[in-house]
Amino acid sequence: MKSVFDTLAAVGHEQVLFCADEPAGYRAIIAVHSTALGPALGGTRLLRYASDEDALVDALRLSRGMTYKNALAGMDVGGGKAVILRSGAEPLDRERLFRAHGRFIERLGGRFITGEDVGTTPADMELIRRETRHVKGLAGEGGDPSPWTAKGVLRAIQAAARHRWGSDDLAGRTVALQGCGSVGSRLAAELHRTGARLIVADVEAERARHVAAELGASVAPPDEIASIQADIFAPCALGGVFDDRAVQALRAEIVAGAANNQLLEPRHGDALATRGVLYVPDVVANAGGVLSGGADLFGWSRAEVERRVHAIYDTVLRVLEMAKVDGIPPHLAAERLAEQRLRERAVAG
Repeated sequence: MKSVFDTLAAVGHEQVLFCADEPAGYRAIIAVHSTALGPALGGTRLLRYASDEDALVDALRLSRGMTYKNALAGMDVGGGKAVILRSGAEPLDRERLFRAHGRFIERLGGRFITGEDVGTTPADMELIRRETRHVKGLAGEGGDPSPWTAKGVLRAIQAAARHRWGSDDLAGRTVALQGCGSVGSRLAAELHRTGARLIVADVEAERARHVAAELGASVAPPDEIASIQADIFAPCALGGVFDDRAVQALRAEIVAGAANNQLLEPRHGDALATRGVLYVPDVVANAGGVLSGGADLFGWSRAEVERRVHAIYDTVLRVLEMAKVDGIPPHLAAERLAEQRLRERAVAG
């Protein structure tokens, strides 16, 4: 157990729950990183993991990222994340599974509020709601966050373009987009409207072909998209995109996308900076989805959500300027800004 507690101390988590309801086929990890700004907010993932250790690492990294994302977005909520470990057993009894999850969330007494994420749907959130009120993203309440995430990533890309090239006009710029799911496909459409040239890829080839046919984009093999010559690389699939090999193979000047935890390790952010690549930290770029939740959490109007999502542009510029002035990689600048807000809240009480 010592190694587990050492791991938690290193990443600064307040609480991590290992949850099990064997009759329901339910095993999960709920990670509460910080409640300094308010209850920990973060989605629930349903994924197959190679090991329990991989699931724990995912939960810890994602929940820490949510703390920074929410802080940088100006949200009065903390950071958390839940991962449900999907086994090989089929068929999946989603009602029993997600109601079990809801019971464990309820035991936290409001310290953790969840919503949909990779592998889960608004219908799953409805099942969780039968056991706890600490769930958002229900059908008819907050709406699909994907369009807002895509809009925010577009603003992040435009800000990065202005910082690097002196103009945020993307017309004629080539964007290599990895992942054509709900967010990636919408981002592709947003980029198309700006006049950008698109090269897309997805592990599900039909999704990439569909986006390409609709927008006049080119299609690349999934294992080559990160190394294609482009102005901008937009990772919009799962995380861990940048390992040693991917950093060296990258041929784009800017990286900005919707995927969480794009850096396999923090040192890969240093390596991108060393290569002269301008990396927009995902905790800033993909905050549009959590900002859309402000309508449900805080009663924000659509206009207020729109204003805050568009303000991602200014936050990105602030992060990139801080990185330049302080001589640090952007991912460290983003962490500094987030931690500054956390300290300010602690001082204010």
